[in-house]
Amino acid sequence: MKSIFLKSLLLGSVFGLAACDTLPRSGPDHGLISSQATDSVVEESGSAQASAIKYAFLDLTPNILSYIKDPSPGSFYQSFGGGRGGAPEILVGVGDVVQVTIFESSAGGLFIPADAGSRPGNFVELPQQTVDKQGYVSVPYAGQILASGRSLPQIQTEIESKLANRAIEPQVIVSFIERNATSAAIVGEVNDPAKLDINESGDRILDFISRAGGLTYPGYESYVTLQRRGRSAKVYFNSIIANPQENIYVAPGDTLYVDQEQRAFQAFGAAGLSGEFKFDQEELTLAQGVGKAGGLLDSRADPGQVFIYRLESKKSLSDVGIDTSRFDDGEQEIPTIYRTNFRDPSGYFLAQKFNLRDKDVIYVSNAESVELIKFLTVLNSVTSTVSGVSGDARLTRNNAVSLSRGLNVTLDE
Repeated sequence: MKSIFLKSLLLGSVFGLAACDTLPRSGPDHGLISSQATDSVVEESGSAQASAIKYAFLDLTPNILSYIKDPSPGSFYQSFGGGRGGAPEILVGVGDVVQVTIFESSAGGLFIPADAGSRPGNFVELPQQTVDKQGYVSVPYAGQILASGRSLPQIQTEIESKLANRAIEPQVIVSFIERNATSAAIVGEVNDPAKLDINESGDRILDFISRAGGLTYPGYESYVTLQRRGRSAKVYFNSIIANPQENIYVAPGDTLYVDQEQRAFQAFGAAGLSGEFKFDQEELTLAQGVGKAGGLLDSRADPGQVFIYRLESKKSLSDVGIDTSRFDDGEQEIPTIYRTNFRDPSGYFLAQKFNLRDKDVIYVSNAESVELIKFLTVLNSVTSTVSGVSGDARLTRNNAVSLSRGLNVTLDE
């Protein structure tokens, strides 16, 4: 009877363990990842099943690699233009302080007295003026002159025309004394944040960062945000270095914000180390990332099943051949899983060309043999427990029999 009970319990345990997913593991196996993909570009696609989040699944091949582009978080050139051509013209604005100097060709005119022939130059400097809230400055005998939104030559021409009938061949020079409306601010992770006047020759983004003392942190950890007239764009600093068209001119009223963001990836599964790892460099390939994570565990990992989780652009996946219509129309980025095979010697070369991105996840699946060993280990613990329970029952009964004899109590053996 005991033998039948133990066999039944053993068989029930075996089938129970085989039928349910109760064996310990660090994540989903490659079969589950492949079978639940919404669409796939693989040599052998699995059957579609329900998944909590739709995702695409692709084998990493040279052809797939050619379509993978590392996107920048934004673009100054596409958002604001100005990457080519000359510097924007500096115009006078409200709050600027200017000075007007008027020259006459000879003494005895409107501004130069007749007895001034002995002094060098026939000119007069008017008091410095601040452009008022309406954008005007005042010039004697010319009246109110609109200055805001105009260049210095335009202001000079208007003053000369209004004085032409009263002064002797007047010539006018208008110059900046203090520019308050033609400045831009740079703040954040720079060594000398400040509000700086824009040079009349023009300042580009990198010029302004240089004038602010340069970056506090390395370029590969820095991002630059430009705010202009209610719009904003954010660009990776090294993208400005690599793409000259992103180094646009700074305009009056701009605000530049430089911030530090340390890019990182996560590693899980049968890797030597699990957790989050910083890039600490401008570019980090998959091969370098696996190395940072301690490589693959020789006793656990399946080298043919190494996965990279990320959000990929819908356009890139469409170019590869993924049917993006099966995903939500409003999403421009699609959850994507790439699989690489380190059993193939050429897989290491692909891993050297595949660049990781911020927030990527590397998952190394366990080998099938490891899952079998886990199953046999759990099975052995179940059978040992059954045997132990049987032995404990016999020991308890024997002790009870001995005690009853000592008390002269008869038990049915």
